[in-house]
Amino acid sequence: MHQAFVELLERNADHAETFDSRFDDVQDAQRPDAVTVCCSDSRVLQDHVWDNDRPGHIFTCGNIGNRVVQRTADGDVVSGDVLYPIAHTGTDLVVVMGHTGCGAVTATYDALTDGLSEPPGIEHCLDLLKPHLEAGVEALPEDLGRDEAINRLVEYNVDRQVQFLVASEQVTDDVTVVGVVYDFQDVYGGQRGEVHVINVDGERDVDRLRAAHPDVESRIRRRWEY
Repeated sequence: MHQAFVELLERNADHAETFDSRFDDVQDAQRPDAVTVCCSDSRVLQDHVWDNDRPGHIFTCGNIGNRVVQRTADGDVVSGDVLYPIAHTGTDLVVVMGHTGCGAVTATYDALTDGLSEPPGIEHCLDLLKPHLEAGVEALPEDLGRDEAINRLVEYNVDRQVQFLVASEQVTDDVTVVGVVYDFQDVYGGQRGEVHVINVDGERDVDRLRAAHPDVESRIRRRWEY
């Protein structure tokens, strides 16, 4: 057996011993407080970001580019992964979490600017991002360095995913949608691993966000106010 998998099983044994009694209240049903849409990048520890160790607390969705869009024969709709807890478990908070240095955003940027292509499965994911990022790429200042361009587009992508949710008839008005960026590259000036709020229900003006949400004022910041 692959040694990495053996080590995973060993860690799972520790997990099972620690969590044995924590499933008592959620064995038959779940009512998570939030659904998070995270990039599946291995550096983003999706539940651990929130210091979560409580089963049933967070409904976690992961994919490259933290996308909320699913393509169907009838057009683009809110992904069933995201919609399920909203429709069936009473969850009324969605958190869309991008991260600094996102590879999916980088690949989409390269595809839009240089025409680079990826294997079909990856290309399908990028095709879901391209329509949402194209205007952002065009709006970037010409003299911007590549790393800064990518991190601005990370915010732009989160904004677009939030806007898609807010505009969707499938997501009711009582659902709060928050857009954040997870920083492990010293981009936002806080500690590595901090989450920074950049968008709430489509509002992305920092001053208005801070005035409206003073309880998280210190965590509201953006790289790009366009």
